[in-house]
Amino acid sequence: MGPHPAVAAIRLAVRRALHDILSGHHTPHHTAHNATRNTSRTAHAPLLPGPTTSGESAPLVLVACSGGADSMALASALAFEAPKLGLRAGGVTVDHGLQPGSDLRADEVVLRLTELGLAPVESIAVTVGREGGPEAAARDARYSALDAAAERHGAAAVLLGHTRDDQAETVLLGLARGSGIRSLSGMAAVSGGPGAPGRYRRPFLQLDRQTARKACMVQSLPVWDDPHNADPAYTRSRLRHEGLPALEKALGKGVVEALARTAQLSRDDADALDTWARQAEASVRDAAGLLECAKLYALPPAVRRRILRSAAIEAGAPAGSLFARHIEEVDRLITGWRGQGAINLPGRVVAQRQGGRLVIRQG
Repeated sequence: MGPHPAVAAIRLAVRRALHDILSGHHTPHHTAHNATRNTSRTAHAPLLPGPTTSGESAPLVLVACSGGADSMALASALAFEAPKLGLRAGGVTVDHGLQPGSDLRADEVVLRLTELGLAPVESIAVTVGREGGPEAAARDARYSALDAAAERHGAAAVLLGHTRDDQAETVLLGLARGSGIRSLSGMAAVSGGPGAPGRYRRPFLQLDRQTARKACMVQSLPVWDDPHNADPAYTRSRLRHEGLPALEKALGKGVVEALARTAQLSRDDADALDTWARQAEASVRDAAGLLECAKLYALPPAVRRRILRSAAIEAGAPAGSLFARHIEEVDRLITGWRGQGAINLPGRVVAQRQGGRLVIRQG
């Protein structure tokens, strides 16, 4: 008799992700990071030994685990599937320090991951700042810690437990921000920074949250329900417990699946437009490398604005602080030129029109 359907579904999703990692794997460059970059109070629990079927030279895949149902289901599937493919499997839990006893909770997660057979297993404590609001600050701290852990251990990839429900919430949050098609694209199945473009993998984006919870239940895996996930002070929590149920009541079942489908379609469109913009950028610059307004004007708005955004980031504007309204103001220097002055952008970057050229530089 085979495993429970929920267990079979999570294992299949992880198996596919691991096959993708293996097919694109190259030996990672090991860096000797002994401290993460995100906090003045970073502490590492000692690495716990655990059984592993693969040799030390085998690629290592880490799972980011909070102890919740989604990430515990992911950890259990990784522990089951990785040895069969000759991979090492480890785990990382991030202690955000936002609740009393969070350090003890992190220790419990370390113990559970070790009992699953993962090694190495590590707990990282971070200090969450305030920039961008509590949710964004916690996310920044978490990814900084995960990046450092991946580099320190030379991991080929880090698995994240985001589900189809998380994807639907992300699409709605992007829609509320009005930030364009890229914001509606939600989370990518494969993502990462410039130095590690394929580091993060999200195997569960096609699975619902209930499947992950059911998989934990039938495997008798203890899970922790973060009280922040039910706290109406957080935007995502209100969306999860009030917004999405109201949409399903008004529109019928299937809203989550439709939003997840929208994310994938939007991502495909956004990727195509990004490629078009990269290819078009060289053709709208003069011999000195300055952007020519007339040539920019001739491009479709979606392509032109991507070029403007890229130029602003290249000049020093932080990508996370550069919003659609900033790019729209710069775009008016091209499409609605009436002799207006310079546009101030985040990061002390200034955009102005000079002699038919658009100059974007640090002021």
